[in-house]
Amino acid sequence: QVQVAESGGGLVQTGGSLRLSCAASGDIFLINIMAYYRQAPGKQRELVASITTDGITHYSDSVKGRFAISRNTARNTMWLQMNGLKPEDTGVYYCKVISLSKSYRIQETWGQGTQVTVSS
Repeated sequence: QVQVAESGGGLVQTGGSLRLSCAASGDIFLINIMAYYRQAPGKQRELVASITTDGITHYSDSVKGRFAISRNTARNTMWLQMNGLKPEDTGVYYCKVISLSKSYRIQETWGQGTQVTVSS
């Protein structure tokens, strides 16, 4: 099994910054992709940003130029630096980890989510 621990959410004013962290542990041979999703009240969960083992990143259009995703492959840890926050960034942010177990089974694991609230 894989455990995913998230931290870093909170309340911030428009234009402020927050840094989210996600750490994976457990039955992991390697991690293919780490990603952050978010879910606003009454809306579907959407991809915010992702990063591969090779460091290839992808961002949703709504956060390009404001958010930056990074990872430490050796420590199975990922961070999301969020700058220039807007009220529409409010939601629960979830970390998703796609990994190979030590028996080479593909695993998809979600974190418990962390609340981000941006006040206007």
